[in-house]
Amino acid sequence: MVNGTWRVTLFSEDGSNQTSQFSNYDFVFGTNGSLIADNGSTTMNGTWTTGTDDSTPKFIINFSATNGPFEEISEDWRILSTTATRVELKHVSGGDGSIDLLTFEKN
Repeated sequence: MVNGTWRVTLFSEDGSNQTSQFSNYDFVFGTNGSLIADNGSTTMNGTWTTGTDDSTPKFIINFSATNGPFEEISEDWRILSTTATRVELKHVSGGDGSIDLLTFEKN
């Protein structure tokens, strides 16, 4: 993911499609773990990393936002599938078991 820019093509929060909250944002995943989301007028800075939890591959996103859509995607995501141009992620809430889905596609 460190080559080029990416966009959110799906963000579903507990069955509700929230993808439009990320329209026009380009995401850049830096080799040093930095993460930038920019839509030309607003820039959000964050971090990303990968890891495992109980042998499950994880993709961890962290933005410093305390509310709004960037707080919602600041999670430890389970990696469902990856290709050179698409990454599909899933998060299950520990509280109520709700399911969020997040898909990035390369621009």
